Amino acid sequence: MPATLTIEQLAAQSGMSVRNIRAHQARGLLSPPDVRRRVGYYGDEHVAQLRLIRELQEDGFNLAGIKRLLADQQGTEERLARFRRSLTRPADAERAETFTAAQLGQRFRVGSDEALRVLARAERLGILVRAGEDSYRAPSPSLLAVAEEVVARGVSLDGALAVFEEIDQHCDAVSGSFVKLFLREVWGPFQRAGLPVERWPEIDASIDRLRPLATAALLAIFSQRMSAQIEAAFGRATPPF
Repeated sequence: MPATLTIEQLAAQSGMSVRNIRAHQARGLLSPPDVRRRVGYYGDEHVAQLRLIRELQEDGFNLAGIKRLLADQQGTEERLARFRRSLTRPADAERAETFTAAQLGQRFRVGSDEALRVLARAERLGILVRAGEDSYRAPSPSLLAVAEEVVARGVSLDGALAVFEEIDQHCDAVSGSFVKLFLREVWGPFQRAGLPVERWPEIDASIDRLRPLATAALLAIFSQRMSAQIEAAFGRATPPF
């Protein structure tokens, strides 16, 4: 579509003042207008550019950073896409396994009536995902194996699931703390600097190490607290010699 908007009309459509538009032009953030008879005309491309600039400013980018982003938009988009994939990809993802309701009932020694209730609870916790009318997918077979062994040691399946639910709630809070720390201390300053190209390897390395470092810290603290809890509990439960 040909450029037909005057700078005043562009301001009205983009929600940005004429003064700011001229300033962005001077900084090289906005494509030059189509000049006809000494009047500059703007089109949809300029409206989109100004809206993007405003959105980036609202996200915390400064103008120097926005200029770098716009100059390297394709490269930045590719880096952001790769970064999002690394965020959502589990560090050591397991291969999911599928079981029938009968197989799960046999593994956990529950009858058909009780199995339905237990399976529904396991679904709510995300331990199982319904894969068909009579089949379930276990995203983490190792967690299922832990539950099976706990039951084999004499703990009820309901009791095991209750503990898993409590662990899930606590781990959600702990993982959230680590993510907030990363956003505040690493991603925030990097974003405010305009996502400089030379620092992407550093950011990629940080996110790659976030999960294992958080896991190591959690396991170390959990091991200490577990030892203390066992000592205290058995100290109360067993009579002195």
